[in-house]
Amino acid sequence: MKRFLFVAGVAAIAGPALVADAGVSVQIGEPGFYGRIDIGGFPQPQLIYPQPVVIQRVPVGVVREPIYLRVPPGHVKNWRKHCHKYNACDRPVYFVQDSWYNQEYVPRYRERHSGGHGQGHGNRQGHGHEKGHGEGQGHRDD
Repeated sequence: MKRFLFVAGVAAIAGPALVADAGVSVQIGEPGFYGRIDIGGFPQPQLIYPQPVVIQRVPVGVVREPIYLRVPPGHVKNWRKHCHKYNACDRPVYFVQDSWYNQEYVPRYRERHSGGHGQGHGNRQGHGHEKGHGEGQGHRDD
């Protein structure tokens, strides 16, 4: 019984530390990237819906610029449940089509940001930010 309690105690202490180190690095252009993209200077995006989606209205007088997101299809269909993962419940959101993202955005993004050093720079850790490019909270949907 003492051994069981010892093992359970160690697992309880080590458990959060093990989960904290489980971040996955995902860059724009990789198949698992979902999150905000900066469309400035890119071809007009193909959208899933022609109008932006807003879940939570903002106070009168507050203006929120729309953002463009690539999200898994299940997140689009149930946006109210998933908008908090992207910090976008109170933002007008345009969802970009995967085909536009893969065929138009990714090749141009890589071309602009590779600088001869691979496929871009910066990492995505869980829901982190890639500094300096206007992208928001990318993550994998595993």
